[in-house]
Amino acid sequence: MSPVRPNLRVVGLRLDPDHHRLRDFLTRSAQPHEWLEADTQEADALLAERGVVGGPLPVVVDGADVVTGATVESLVAAWGQANGPAHREYDLAIVGAGPAGLAAAVYAASDGLRTVVLERDLPGGQASHTSMIENFFGFPGGIGGAELARLAGRQAEGFGADLVLLNGVAGHRYEGGQAVIALRDGGEVTAPVVLAAPGMVWRRLDVDGVTELLGRGVYYGAGRSEAAQCGGDEVVVVGAGNSAGQAVLHLANAGARVIQAVRGDRLGKTMSAYLVDRIDRHPLIDVRLHTQVTAVHGDEALRAVTLTDAGGVSTEQRAQALFLCLGGVPSTGWARESGVAISERGFILTGPDLLDRGARPVGWPLDRDPLALETSVPGFFAAGDVRHGSTKRVAGAVGEGAMAVALAHRRFEEMDEPL
Repeated sequence: MSPVRPNLRVVGLRLDPDHHRLRDFLTRSAQPHEWLEADTQEADALLAERGVVGGPLPVVVDGADVVTGATVESLVAAWGQANGPAHREYDLAIVGAGPAGLAAAVYAASDGLRTVVLERDLPGGQASHTSMIENFFGFPGGIGGAELARLAGRQAEGFGADLVLLNGVAGHRYEGGQAVIALRDGGEVTAPVVLAAPGMVWRRLDVDGVTELLGRGVYYGAGRSEAAQCGGDEVVVVGAGNSAGQAVLHLANAGARVIQAVRGDRLGKTMSAYLVDRIDRHPLIDVRLHTQVTAVHGDEALRAVTLTDAGGVSTEQRAQALFLCLGGVPSTGWARESGVAISERGFILTGPDLLDRGARPVGWPLDRDPLALETSVPGFFAAGDVRHGSTKRVAGAVGEGAMAVALAHRRFEEMDEPL
């Protein structure tokens, strides 16, 4: 992970999906930047100053450097972050750079284990979409999810861990007692012990038109990159978890008029009390209980949404943005293909959850029960949101990541693996 660069200036189109992807990348990388909407006086003046005439958007001004037609991939390459694994063989391979994976990387690398973290996206997982984590131990003033991820990533790298970003897992097999992990770019790494901490992906809203309007007013997640652009707008947030609560407050504090659509009968069932209290007091937030989004309207950009209550009464609500914080679906596809036991809801089973009335899982080869975070494959651990029974809290994920390293050491002793 590169250090934070001086403030960037970016000229682009707010409602272009590719431009939104770049803005979201900068926000979730905790990279300071100023967004200038194309064809405004300020944007035109900057482009003229830098001699950019007719160049493809978006344009990124990075100090003396100017990148036209910028993409996430081109910036990552320009900044020297497009890295592959430094080695072929590792002691511990961690899949996922959310809080659980990053915590495990810090403790494993600081213990002297050769550690690699493989991440399909950016560090932080769903936490990187959160504007402020206020109930994480040790941060009385709160900390942004992206900032926490950046600090944890740099800490892991400082101890010698390799962070391989924007390059997820394509497959996984075992050869000679080693896990062989195939990467999407065609590379491979091996390790005797693996930790699966890939987190979740946003649950999708099955409503016609949502896919077509993604990045054009419809967004999955808490909309950190959009909040500053929404001042004075009418927006709708769907969801009742803490991520939705933080999104609602972040948008309202930026001056947006927010409707929060909640399918249940109250917020307190799934949201921390301090968020509920703030939402109740905020004059720009209107909470609609027993309410769902049943239609979206717009052509080139979102124009309105249809809200339907429990009695079947529908109303069309003008909206310039719709943020969908619907919870997550565990990212367990590659683990399932590797023979790891999965629950009916798609979460990875570990430890006692693998036992059937005290009996070890079918095919378990060892003369002991699976360790607390161990899956149905010896030496293959799982931590964080992807694990069945996890708390779905940042602190819980961090704790499980640290615990997984302690259990990995027990597995190394058992294997008499030289380090």
